[in-house]
Formats: sequence, structure tokens, C-alpha cells
Amino acid sequence: MIHVVATIEVNHGKREAFLAEFRKLVPLVRAEAGCIEYGPTVDAVTDITAQLTPRPDVVVVIERWESVEHLKRHLTSPHMADYRDSVEGVVSGMTLVILSPA
Repeated sequence: MIHVVATIEVNHGKREAFLAEFRKLVPLVRAEAGCIEYGPTVDAVTDITAQLTPRPDVVVVIERWESVEHLKRHLTSPHMADYRDSVEGVVSGMTLVILSPA
């Protein structure tokens, strides 16, 4: 099993528009072979001092996959290509962190 943390930066003020498109993608991804968990999150507002300052233009996708091979298939799936087209001009950056359980 692997864990994936995808941090998506969106253009200022476009997070809700991005999330509306992203939520259409979620059920398609969750139906993929090898998908254990997949969902968008946003920074919570808390009084915990160690927390980063909330980022209003960031969405973090938390994922778990059975294997890297499943993740690779996911990344090249037709619905991911459609999703990328649908958010073009809204997303300004993205980082991907792939983790193995220790």
C-alpha cells in the first residue's frame, strides 16, 4: 500500500470552483481498481500553534492505493485527462508526495 498527498494550488478565489469540478471526479476515482481512499481536504482553522497558517487557495488530496502500479494507471486514466482539461486555467501548481508505510 502507498499513501499519496497531492497539494493543489488554485488561482486566488477559485477554490470553490475547483472543488465543484473535483467532486465530480471523486466517485470515478474511488471506483478504480486499487483505490483505497481518495478525497479533497482544505486547511482547518484551529488555535493549534504548530499548524501552518490556513491557505485559502490550496486543496490537499489524501489518497491511498494498493500499489504504485495502481497509482500509475489512475494518473493515465481517461477521466483524469478530462479532469485536467476541466480545471485548466484554475490550477496554478501541484506537488505530489508518494509515501510508503514505515
